[in-house]
Amino acid sequence: MVSRAVLAVVLLAFAGGAKAQKTGKLFNGKDLSNWNFVVDKNAVPAEEVFNVKDGEIHIKGNPFGYMYTKEKYADFKLHVEWRWQDEASNSGIFLLIEEPKNPFPNGIECQLAAGKAGDFVLLGGSDLIEFKQEGEQRPAFPVVPRTNASSEKPAGEWNHANIFVKDGTITVFINGVYQNTGTNRNKSGHIGLQSEGKDVLFRNITVTGL
Repeated sequence: MVSRAVLAVVLLAFAGGAKAQKTGKLFNGKDLSNWNFVVDKNAVPAEEVFNVKDGEIHIKGNPFGYMYTKEKYADFKLHVEWRWQDEASNSGIFLLIEEPKNPFPNGIECQLAAGKAGDFVLLGGSDLIEFKQEGEQRPAFPVVPRTNASSEKPAGEWNHANIFVKDGTITVFINGVYQNTGTNRNKSGHIGLQSEGKDVLFRNITVTGL
């Protein structure tokens, strides 16, 4: 399979000469003490949008916002599991956040919107080498589409993303299928999870140094 071939190349590139790295939990299954929060226009308290129940992060989806790690990360593998609680909707994983602004940070979104998981969305003026602008005016939210057909599971089932970030290059696998690669000028930044749409659940969020 193409996805396995790409994964092998990615792992070899990241593993060359590197020592074994520990895996850390970004979510401890109990609380959100490792995270900060942004809610659009500060419309409601963050705890009304982001909370923990039964060992899972529940994100309401409305109003718009995001939660982001207190620490910045560089050269890592990120593992995230998510599912739509009732029906497929919209969310995203934010990467290499430079400035946690309201309502959008400066960073790269790995799209999780139903049918589009693996697309890159350029937020807050950020850029990727792979983005090819058409016309004179830059879109408000430029997109670098994923490479392969959707590899998502139906609403109600758990999906997983494995995202490799090395020297600003982001490589995304959705449910084991290679979907996208993009290169950003930033080599480190915060990691975030988006509130946009309807309820979404997250669990097993880990980061491993590369």
